[in-house]
Amino acid sequence: MSLKKINTVLVAAFILFILWFGTEFILSPETTAPGFGLPNRPSGDGDGFLIIKGIRDVVLALVLGILLVTGHRRALGWVLLVEALAAYGDMTTVLGHHGSVATALGVHGLTATLMVVTGLLILRETRKVAAAPVTPAPQPA
Repeated sequence: MSLKKINTVLVAAFILFILWFGTEFILSPETTAPGFGLPNRPSGDGDGFLIIKGIRDVVLALVLGILLVTGHRRALGWVLLVEALAAYGDMTTVLGHHGSVATALGVHGLTATLMVVTGLLILRETRKVAAAPVTPAPQPA
């Protein structure tokens, strides 16, 4: 299997995972919140903040999906690297608020690191294409 196919499968898996997780936060924030890793969910009318997190995740997935479908693979690699910062931020938030270390590292940290690796693989894949010399088309005599 080519590097491009492997990268495509990895990105598609990220898109589906992020869409699923974000949708869960939108549709059922009270049952999804404990899986985030924080020790307590927001009190009172805190579900709005959880829904915001879900919307963020869905938008992040849609951006990746659009870049994948339209074939903008180099931009896809860069966006994966940038979007990994959101997952690292989630990890830092969970750790900074005395949440589950296992969830912080095992879910958020691992996801972010896999996104970075996939982004770098896509940039490596596209580097060969970007570095290929452009040969002019033969001109009729």
